[in-house]
Amino acid sequence: MRAVLNVVGALLLFMGTVWFFQGIGVLPGSFMSGQRRWAVYGGLADCVAVGTLWYANRAGRGRRT
Repeated sequence: MRAVLNVVGALLLFMGTVWFFQGIGVLPGSFMSGQRRWAVYGGLADCVAVGTLWYANRAGRGRRT
């Protein structure tokens, strides 16, 4: 379960970062480019991803399952 959460968290972090940079106009060439809404969605996705990665690597500490 820990490995799955790490993979999901890493993919969500990558996706959220791409959304954020497209939303602020750094990564052009998409319908999301330059739209503030996607920057907000990307920031929220990054927050969820960091929380998921923290939980995945903190929750199992001290237990072997």
